[in-house]
Amino acid sequence: MAFVVAVAQQKGGAGKSTVAANLAAALAAEGHRVALLDTDPQQSLVRWHQERQKQGIRARPLSFDSPSGWRVPGALDRLRRDQDFVIVDTPPHAETEAKQLIRAADLVLMPMQPSPADFWASEATVKLAVEAHRRVTAVLNRVPAQGRLKESIRAALAERGVPVLEGGLGNRVEFVTAFLDGLAVTESAPKSLAAAELRALAAAVTAISKE
Repeated sequence: MAFVVAVAQQKGGAGKSTVAANLAAALAAEGHRVALLDTDPQQSLVRWHQERQKQGIRARPLSFDSPSGWRVPGALDRLRRDQDFVIVDTPPHAETEAKQLIRAADLVLMPMQPSPADFWASEATVKLAVEAHRRVTAVLNRVPAQGRLKESIRAALAERGVPVLEGGLGNRVEFVTAFLDGLAVTESAPKSLAAAELRALAAAVTAISKE
């Protein structure tokens, strides 16, 4: 049975789709069978996957689907049987599918920028995960090279009882350019600091899946 990761965050602009796509590809690069599920109405990953189909051998094979409505539970059940990991880009929390997916997840991964707005918005995600009795972990995204706000946000999350994965993902152009090409940063710039950060994220999620 697959380990299901619901990438969830109420606030737009936190990089939810980018984290989901990069995480899925990085796990696939480690030899895992990985499915990526786009259930967000914006369907950013649908376009990403379309671009990915043009990349040939540069792109690691991934199972991909973009179900909506009544198709979501069936698609998740099917993929759970056939894969090692299922990474789900979830829709806004107000939608029924988001609540269903959080309840079905083994891990709720919450991307957030180190900002007060992201911290305040994270309350809704944490609340849903706690109500569903699901493990929730934050990953800091688009972290600036300078500034102390990152540590303040880490401390504030710790007070709320939300663990934060070590490291995080920097505010690096490699993530943007890779996404535009339908690739993960580990595929487009494998020797970059961004790729190293992404591999560390994939390793952390893999470790959690084995606990």
